Amino acid sequence: MTTAADEAGEALARLVAVVDQLLAEEGGCAWNRAQDHRSLVTYLVEEASELVEALEDGTPADVREELGDVLYQVVLHAAVAARSQGSGGATTLAAVVDEVREKTVRRHPHVFGDARAASLDDIVDVWSAAKALEKASRQSAYDGVARTMPALARAQKLATRRRGLRHGAPEEPAGAVVRPAASPPGVLSTAADEREWGRLLLAEIDAVEGRGFDVERALRSAVREREAELRAGERTRADARGRGEQQA
Repeated sequence: MTTAADEAGEALARLVAVVDQLLAEEGGCAWNRAQDHRSLVTYLVEEASELVEALEDGTPADVREELGDVLYQVVLHAAVAARSQGSGGATTLAAVVDEVREKTVRRHPHVFGDARAASLDDIVDVWSAAKALEKASRQSAYDGVARTMPALARAQKLATRRRGLRHGAPEEPAGAVVRPAASPPGVLSTAADEREWGRLLLAEIDAVEGRGFDVERALRSAVREREAELRAGERTRADARGRGEQQA
């Protein structure tokens, strides 16, 4: 009996064959052969943005199409990587699929292992602990937050990482507190839900647009400043722990 996995595998194989033909030296597409990871980034960003729009506002057909476009980008990037590394290249589509499968299994030990999670909070804790083991070589909790993210999304990601450091702690760790804002939390913090908060934020942007502010650049600068302060707090705490261990 043919399973959904079988059908997906066969369909993916057909797509891989199409991409291989596009990149073939004979009978292929010169434009595709001329591309590399950097030149394709613009298209990946565009397709990802269109997928987000389809997921939020599109029809099932829109979602299917945009998922396909993003999948094509993944297959194309894997083929470009394998082609640039030669036949013995480590970055093949099979390697990409296997690596994400193995990572998914590792990060869900409550499903594929012996861990137990009785609530959604427990699941998040289990997942976070599994990820922390993988990223043990990182020097900072803020490593891995892509600098190319939009400023607002990056600000939230840093805030999430910071909240994770404080999870379960009775108070803010020494050195982790960033300088307070010039003014106390305003009307934005009183929003009842996401939509209202978005409208209030949009009103703030409207209010400063006429003053010549570039809101993305302004927030990006503030996010860089906050990240520097958070990382400095980490170093301060690490130095304090080191001195304490030496004195023990």
